[in-house]
Amino acid sequence: MSSTRVCPFEWRYASKEMKRVFSEYNRLNTMARVELVLLRGLVKAGLVPEDVTEGIEDIELTEEDMLQLREIEKRVKHETAALIELLSKKYGKLGTYIHLGATSNDIIDTTWSLLIREALGIVEAKIVELLKAIVRLADEHIDTVMVGRTHGQQALPITLGFKLMNHAYEISLCLERLLESHRRLFVLKMSGAVGTMAAWRDKGLTIEEYVAKELGLRPVEISTQIYSRDRFAELVCELAILGSVLDRLATEIRNLQRTEISELAEPYYKGQIGSSTMPHKINPINCERVSGLARFLRGLCQPSLENIVLWHERDLSNSSCERIILPHAFFTIDEMLNTMIKVVRGLRVFPERMVENLKKSRGRIMAEALVVKLIMKGVAREKAYSYVRNLVMKSIKEDRSFKDIVLEDEFIFSILSTDEILECLEYENYLGEYRRICKRAREYVLSIISRVKTERL
Repeated sequence: MSSTRVCPFEWRYASKEMKRVFSEYNRLNTMARVELVLLRGLVKAGLVPEDVTEGIEDIELTEEDMLQLREIEKRVKHETAALIELLSKKYGKLGTYIHLGATSNDIIDTTWSLLIREALGIVEAKIVELLKAIVRLADEHIDTVMVGRTHGQQALPITLGFKLMNHAYEISLCLERLLESHRRLFVLKMSGAVGTMAAWRDKGLTIEEYVAKELGLRPVEISTQIYSRDRFAELVCELAILGSVLDRLATEIRNLQRTEISELAEPYYKGQIGSSTMPHKINPINCERVSGLARFLRGLCQPSLENIVLWHERDLSNSSCERIILPHAFFTIDEMLNTMIKVVRGLRVFPERMVENLKKSRGRIMAEALVVKLIMKGVAREKAYSYVRNLVMKSIKEDRSFKDIVLEDEFIFSILSTDEILECLEYENYLGEYRRICKRAREYVLSIISRVKTERL
């Protein structure tokens, strides 16, 4: 283990596949690949001799090359210039023409697009994995009745499947946003020092078209020395929204795992320790991690928005910031998705506790059902509401079940029969269109999932 590691993402958070995407090795090799494709575009446009790229199928920098590049950069104080010098030395005949007419951000911005495309592929695949896990669990518990809560108080009965389908739907909206952002994110910037393609004369659009096709990117319609940074702000904000939606699910599980509720609990593994001093503790540490990381992720939105504002055709104030923001935004959401997939797949459900909690109000959560029944029988709404509310207060004051209070009330009996009263006070009878609503949401979620592979073609 290296004693120089300082960032938790180096050893604690994010997957190896995501860290590989933003590794120095992958980033610099991607930049080198863009340089080679551009050079081939120059050949196609007739601006450089045809034999310049002959025999060079691909470029791959070695670890030794990386060390050499950093030594060059110390001298020239410019990463892209150092890469050009290294490639010129490594592939001699490229030296005269490599990077001809290009500016650094033709390479850097195009590289960002390629890295983001790769990283989003990982993120979107994991969102799909999570959605499928939630939908499966929702299907399994479509009829598992539990308390619905508003303001932290018991409200009306719902089902666990209905609750979970709400979360699946919200996450699917995040996936939909990311899919819709592809057109703005997967773009080519290849237009020279101020965006006019001046160095390539009347061959600029030809070169751009070739490079775009080879890299599978869409050329931006217009740019300065860089493409506009609103696309990065959009990306980070979308990832932060996704992070907040995951945080909402994690917070719901944390709340329902509280000792006083105990309706759900995240997985707990043999040998796991909840507290260093209290042997009885079983803490929702995974969901708490998600909530903590969501705070960090939301914090990246501010600098991303500030990076939009640059001087004239560009300045460099965005660059150092982006080197930190973009990889860390992806590392963070990657860890959050990994964690929530694990939590949902191993989620522990306690239906018996749901029943116990339903009974804690002694039937008072069915007061609305009684109000509606009275109104449907012709009682004015205000009178029905006021009368039932007094019955609720009586139930609380006398610490008796709401059903007993209602069944002995003469006014209620003058309007409703015993069977009608009992029917409207049953939890299962006041779930509305929950099944059809869940079905509608499920179809929507699956329709977004089905778009993922298509959108990436």
